[in-house]
Amino acid sequence: MAPPVAGISSKPRLKAPPKACDCHSHIFGPPDKYPYDPNHKGPPPVDASLADYRATLAHLGIERSVIVHTIAHGYDNARTTDAIGEIGLDKARGVAICPMDVSSQELRRLHDAGIRGFRVPMLGGKQVLENLKEIANRIAPLGWHLQIQREGGEALEWLPLLHGLPAPVVIDHIARMPPHIDLDKDPRFLALLRLLETGNAWLKLSGPYYGSATGHPYADIAPRIRALVRCRPDRLVWALNWPHPAFAADKKPDAAACLDMLLDGVPDAATRNA
Repeated sequence: MAPPVAGISSKPRLKAPPKACDCHSHIFGPPDKYPYDPNHKGPPPVDASLADYRATLAHLGIERSVIVHTIAHGYDNARTTDAIGEIGLDKARGVAICPMDVSSQELRRLHDAGIRGFRVPMLGGKQVLENLKEIANRIAPLGWHLQIQREGGEALEWLPLLHGLPAPVVIDHIARMPPHIDLDKDPRFLALLRLLETGNAWLKLSGPYYGSATGHPYADIAPRIRALVRCRPDRLVWALNWPHPAFAADKKPDAAACLDMLLDGVPDAATRNA
């Protein structure tokens, strides 16, 4: 089968197990139906259709999805909830981005539409971090989690804030730890391990390009994944991060490589498939 979309240039070596889930990807646009937030300050959004995403998953052999709302669409979560509805609640859930003063009625509406997490994006600012406990208290009755994405170089500033929260925490993209870290001594990585050991935090094995010095196929990321597996394999989940929004359309990462990094990072098949 020919690769269906940009970002897939090879066939994966890893055969995904039945009911495998991509735990973090995005759908963008089209802007005539789902307008972009005019105040968006991140990379310019590039339309990424649900059809192309589903073709990508089929190419990788992935059956289920978590659609993560993108800050490019602001606080209007319609693009994400509509994608969940089109895929079906038997195969998809989602993570929303909401304002601090979101109403209880809106949280319940989002829950009924398949949302199960509250995203704290990198651009969320200091105020959001200072109010994590308040947010967690509001979403805990719904069984939601807090999803956190911050720069790993600043991990000692934000990782301590995630301890003891009343809702589970899910951290994006291997905590975006920088390249060339000493896995045995770097206080940022050790702080990440301590958080995982609490049992109230999960880490996404995704976005290897954020911490790789060597680039595709991200071989230098495997040692840190193995260290995480030795700590808490039951608190690690895999994600694709399609359509890799930090990259231009003609420079998208190889989706198969993002999956195949698990072969070296989690060499035991029973652990991968647990």
